Amino acid sequence: MLGSVETRSFSPVFVGRAGELTALTEALARATAGEPQALLVGGEAGVGKTRLIEEFTNAACDAGAVVAVGGCVEIGADGLPFAPFSTALRTLRRRLPDELAAAAEGQEEELARLLPELGEASRESGEDGTARLFELTVRLLERTAADRTVVLVLEDLHWADASTRHLLAYLLRTLRRGRLVVVATYRADDIHRRHPLRPLLAELDRLRTVRRIELSRFNRGEVHRQLTGILAVEPEQALVDEIFARSDGNAFFVEELSVCHESGCVPGGLSESLRDLLLVRVEALSEDAQLVVRILAEGGSTVEHPLLAAVCRLTEDDLNAALRAAVGANILLPTEDGDGYRFRHSLVREAVSDDLLPGERSRLNRRYAQALEADPSLVRADERATRLASYWYCAHDAAKALPVVLRAAVEARKRHAYSEQLRLLERGMELWDSVPAEVRADLRPLDYAGAYPSCDTCDPATTPLGYLDLLAEAAVAARFCGERERAVKIAKRALRIIEAEETDAPPGAPHSDPLRAAWFWTELSKLVQNLGRGDGWDELATAQELVRGLPPSAVHAAVLATAAGWGMLHRPGPESLAAAERAVEYAKLVDAEETELNARLTLGGLMVDAGDIEGGLALMRGVIDRSLEMGLVAEAGRGHVNLSSSLESVGRSQESARTAAQGVRVSRKFGLLDNEAWAATNESDALLSLGRWDEAAERVEWVQRSGVGGKPRGYAALRLAQLSLLRGELELAEARLADAVGYFGARDPLPQNALQVARAELAVAAGQGRFADARAVLARAVEGGFPPGTQRYGWPLLITAAAVEADLRGLPAAGPGRAESLALIRSAARTMATPSPLAKAYALCVEAELARADGRDSAARWEAAATALQPLERPYELARVCHRWAAALLAEGNQRDRVGTLLRQSHSAAVRLGARPLVEELELLARRARLPLTAPEPAVPDEPADPAGALGLTSREQDVLRLVAAGHSNRQIAEELYISPKTASVHVSNILAKLGVSGRGEAAALAHRLSLFTEKAA
Repeated sequence: MLGSVETRSFSPVFVGRAGELTALTEALARATAGEPQALLVGGEAGVGKTRLIEEFTNAACDAGAVVAVGGCVEIGADGLPFAPFSTALRTLRRRLPDELAAAAEGQEEELARLLPELGEASRESGEDGTARLFELTVRLLERTAADRTVVLVLEDLHWADASTRHLLAYLLRTLRRGRLVVVATYRADDIHRRHPLRPLLAELDRLRTVRRIELSRFNRGEVHRQLTGILAVEPEQALVDEIFARSDGNAFFVEELSVCHESGCVPGGLSESLRDLLLVRVEALSEDAQLVVRILAEGGSTVEHPLLAAVCRLTEDDLNAALRAAVGANILLPTEDGDGYRFRHSLVREAVSDDLLPGERSRLNRRYAQALEADPSLVRADERATRLASYWYCAHDAAKALPVVLRAAVEARKRHAYSEQLRLLERGMELWDSVPAEVRADLRPLDYAGAYPSCDTCDPATTPLGYLDLLAEAAVAARFCGERERAVKIAKRALRIIEAEETDAPPGAPHSDPLRAAWFWTELSKLVQNLGRGDGWDELATAQELVRGLPPSAVHAAVLATAAGWGMLHRPGPESLAAAERAVEYAKLVDAEETELNARLTLGGLMVDAGDIEGGLALMRGVIDRSLEMGLVAEAGRGHVNLSSSLESVGRSQESARTAAQGVRVSRKFGLLDNEAWAATNESDALLSLGRWDEAAERVEWVQRSGVGGKPRGYAALRLAQLSLLRGELELAEARLADAVGYFGARDPLPQNALQVARAELAVAAGQGRFADARAVLARAVEGGFPPGTQRYGWPLLITAAAVEADLRGLPAAGPGRAESLALIRSAARTMATPSPLAKAYALCVEAELARADGRDSAARWEAAATALQPLERPYELARVCHRWAAALLAEGNQRDRVGTLLRQSHSAAVRLGARPLVEELELLARRARLPLTAPEPAVPDEPADPAGALGLTSREQDVLRLVAAGHSNRQIAEELYISPKTASVHVSNILAKLGVSGRGEAAALAHRLSLFTEKAA
């Protein structure tokens, strides 16, 4: 009976695709050599993507690679979060158990969100959770593929859930090492204008590390060869012409039409509709086999054998016979693990599913749901909630669907799959009104909601879940997954509901739910800031007004902590300090330790700004330690960022650099990408102050390449603009400054942004001779005053402005507006705080520049400024002050020996730094004074303290040579020093030239022979 369908319909001969297969195998070779590869394979349905990937993976296995395949799963309208990655990691765990265990060591709790077999997933969730999971996944793959070539195949991206798309984008942007090939396939004809995969493809096209392969249809000759392989005989030319014309060269349609020919169909007798063509082979099956195929089509992309057996209700023999027929007809395929079945081609599954009657589809979904409820072990635990939710939803049983949809949303949140959580919550909101009240009354916030803090006046174990609880969950999920516009709409909808409840209340009744309203207004404040639509203060003020006078609560503490953090950034000063202290007290009262730590970190920074430096720094260090102890890695990451910033603000640049570098390591370990970028930016600040300009540039260039959000990139661009100004690259500085302004936006002006931008704008305008513009920049910047906390940025602005005015003294064209500008500088300097040695040194610099601008230049003032700067390890600022000191001494007509010493020291520092404008000024002054810039050679040369330095190597080149001597490749050097491989290559080339050797081996041998790094290596 089944003989007529057991017909070979695919060719044993691989036809065409020679160029595409070559591209894949070349990528495999490059990956085996240590250069990770990424390829996207697209084409219309049935064009031959799967066959190409099969040929490639077979070749990869023959070459000794480990292949892990994961497919995106379509279940109803929702994909399973991270499904292809979970499946592929499961394969890697089975094939490389030791390697994967070693790669995941220490991060099992986080990675269990993708691979539950690693253990119990961490309960922590939050906005940084997704980035952390993504970073750890990339590191896991890189480490697993460190010594063994791994091919990761992700199929059917057109069905990918948002979390999978985001993880893939992150992987392809950040993958830097490992013998790894990532191949992702998608159905090109499904990617319509509004398909969610479309923007991802556009983004990946811009990455030079990703190659896209598009499969075209077969030509007539290739169809001829395919038919020859299928029929095992030379086909007649008329048959080739007919099938080529009707298939349009689509490989799958060629197979289907050849089956029709072999089955005795009259040529041309088939329906022209695609569905009829795809169903021809199904309709040739037995009744039982057709039933099994229809049931399988509604179960999802893959269905486990035990679940299928429970739903089909056939005897074991009948089921096996039906499956054997469907597999023999090349309609179904067993899954790789042999535990289930899938359609050989998704087009057939779609055609079979579309052919079901609506009532039939609902009944099948109900049977799937009932079978899964009766025996949850029928599917893997990590898929159970999502699939059950889909089955009950498609069965149109709202009462059954709502609890499992909400349970699936909780599971998605635990996996940081916030996009899928949002969609499930929206489905729950859609079902809400259709669900009987008695069913809703049994739902508890404790089980399904965690965003809104539990109310202190109600028992969460007995209080029913409310619609506003769902809105709170959805608002946070939307913010976490980046759908901030959707989050704003949800928050506003919740506030309208609360307002409507108040309107319906009796006159004079108290606010119906002030705490919940305050919570939503706080969320709205964060969203307004994130979207760049304002500073968020109006929303936050509304929240504070709502909680005013209420007993302490977790919501009250969170509102106060958020307000204190806002004040630290927007309005630093005594009021914000008091707000932070109040937030700490409230959080203590309600035992909300996480909120308390957040508020303490804010308080510590404000204490440093106010002058209690040691107390504030100690408080911040305590927050970092406690956060790590509690596993609050996001708060610990923020702690390193804020602490390093505060250390830099008081002139402790060495300590700031170490703290920021530790923050980079902690953030990288836990996958906190944004925190890593902020820490790297802070490290660049400290390195810039310490005169390690090349390293500072490398840090911020990494930030710009890392794919983080706008503000960290804005700071990176601003640092590069400052570096360009110091090096005399005015046009480049102007371009980088424009980039920074674009990243910062105009609707949420933070003082720390505005003052630094103003200083750079003033310097650029003055350098271009636009004196009026420079003065206008200053006037705008000082308009708001300089409250405590802004002096870190205010003093450098005043130094730059005063220096410009001093340089312009006596220039007639610069006369108009000069007196007013000097008055503004003096007024601002009188009111600006000097809580730290650095601020006091800056104040002395401003005083000296103002005296120079008035024609009262004094060597004593510059000597005082130099003395104050000397212990702060700021070589550029010290060299600049010593230059002014030398000029003042010359003008006073004495101490030529002292002048010569000052000029030589300043010139040496400026040359080493690459500060071209300062070098030129010093050389001009030396020529005018007829003083040499080089000291006479001593009779007996001193033994150099640093042999590597004696060879002419910079500190960065010494770092690189140390790693070369240890046998590191350029890529490994780049990873170790946070630079690009190209930069590492340039450093290596410079080292070889300075050492006079021809290769890395000779350089390493010379380093060992001279014992250049013996002490440091020990």
